[in-house]
Amino acid sequence: MTMEAGAKIYVAGHKGMVGSAIVRALKAKGFENLVLRSSAEVDLRRQESVEEFFSKEKPEYVFLAAAKVGGIVANNTFRADFLYENLMIQSNVIHQSFVTGVKKLLFLGSSCIYPRMAPQPLKEESLLTGLLEPTNEPYAIAKIAGIKMCDAYRNQYGCNFISAMPTNLYGPHDNYDLQTSHVIPALLRKFHEAKVKKAPSVVVWGTGKPLREFMHVDDLAEASLFLMEKFDEAGFINVGTSEELSIKELAEMISRVVGYSGRIEFDNTKPDGTPRKLMDVIKIHLLGWKHKVDLKTGLNKVYDDSGYLSTIDLL
Repeated sequence: MTMEAGAKIYVAGHKGMVGSAIVRALKAKGFENLVLRSSAEVDLRRQESVEEFFSKEKPEYVFLAAAKVGGIVANNTFRADFLYENLMIQSNVIHQSFVTGVKKLLFLGSSCIYPRMAPQPLKEESLLTGLLEPTNEPYAIAKIAGIKMCDAYRNQYGCNFISAMPTNLYGPHDNYDLQTSHVIPALLRKFHEAKVKKAPSVVVWGTGKPLREFMHVDDLAEASLFLMEKFDEAGFINVGTSEELSIKELAEMISRVVGYSGRIEFDNTKPDGTPRKLMDVIKIHLLGWKHKVDLKTGLNKVYDDSGYLSTIDLL
């Protein structure tokens, strides 16, 4: 399905890292009829608010990038919030997309939907074949429910609702709060602060041994537009780079990007999370999409261009 040039497109979560990247990608390709609402304007957790919005605006295409997100600490601490808010957001948006006749919806999830010990690299068919990683189980369960909800509306009502599961993301408009952020923004901030304060060492949580895959959010945005036009199946499709490195290697890379020359220490008392998490991306490669931004280039760009430093009180 090709989105028409003047199509009315709703990007849910347009102020977040993923949503804002999708908006940039849409505008770059000439799409101008975008429907954008902040959470203050439309609370996606409230059924009445979402019903009123969809009834009035009647978007033709929906990118569902709105979610409550965070790192290991946030996921493990605010378990009820992560489960409830994500279930409500996606349920309301998916259901109202059906009610108002949206032509196509893309639901974006997360690689944490896979079982903790699933065979690597993670293939789409491994969903629900084992136990989830306990630290982010509520968020994962919500995202699995979103996939199944899209499938159910496709099966029962013929809705063209699709799902994509991106790997770990980084990029502009990321969250740099050390209590709730993911690993890349947390490390960028830690190493930058250490450089500014001339600290002798930086402490990194965990053993440094877990293997992770990271993708620049602009690549996900490009993939999202690609999938809106090229993918039309039940289930979901992985979006990633098929490249991985250890947290230790990531920390060393970020220290070089930032220009920090002190020691890197690992706190073994903190959780590692899933031992390895690499996405199998054969399916999307066969469709004709591949990521463009390598990790080193992406990290340098984020550190140089994001402007996040001005928003942080370093001292």
